[in-house]
Amino acid sequence: MTGPVLDPSYDPRSDGAMRGKGDKRPGVRHAATLIIVRRDGPKPRLLMGRRNGGHSFMPDKWVFPGGRVDRGDFTAPSANDLAPQVAAKLALTARHASPQLPRALGLAAIRETFEEAGLLLAKAAPTRPGAGPWRPFLEAGALPDLSALTYVARAITPPYRPKRFDARFFMAEAESLLSLERRPDCGELDEIAWVDLDETLALDLPNITRFVVAEIAERLDQPERPIPFMRFLNGARRLEHL
Repeated sequence: MTGPVLDPSYDPRSDGAMRGKGDKRPGVRHAATLIIVRRDGPKPRLLMGRRNGGHSFMPDKWVFPGGRVDRGDFTAPSANDLAPQVAAKLALTARHASPQLPRALGLAAIRETFEEAGLLLAKAAPTRPGAGPWRPFLEAGALPDLSALTYVARAITPPYRPKRFDARFFMAEAESLLSLERRPDCGELDEIAWVDLDETLALDLPNITRFVVAEIAERLDQPERPIPFMRFLNGARRLEHL
């Protein structure tokens, strides 16, 4: 059985309050997001998508493809591994979780990009059988390209939100896609566009997406920048670096 992964090690004290008996606050689920950068024009462009207005979480907002880690992400095959420095940074931010979590986070970001935008960050491979959410990806003749991922940000949803995620943001170059052509049978986002940085900031963005866009603008010129980590401590927003 597959399903979203709840982090049993999450410490609610990071939000400034202990979780007591009968606490109805939502648990924090691991999630992953992928920012794909396209550099074949006069300015770098980012892949963005608009969420359906019927969604209970961020309706009509423009976002990067992403979503919850699924149990199947822990066992899905891949063409290669995360770069050692990426795996090491992810492991530091998940010390009490499964040792397979860093890889699962990378795979979740790639899978969600396929499901939401119809794009494969992958290496061509023989078609192979699959199960659960990975079946369409593997049947497309592809294996996820984990080595293409760079870890660029982390953020935990504020405690007052009805749905909460511990999201890791990855970046990859559009050249690592199997094709710029979207698969016709994929695409959960209502609208998909390649948008330059100035145009992106003019869209209706969630606050954290706006923050990450600004970070990407800096990172394109300074790829070795520390990784920002946005969370809430004692009710106040706190920015740290990993």
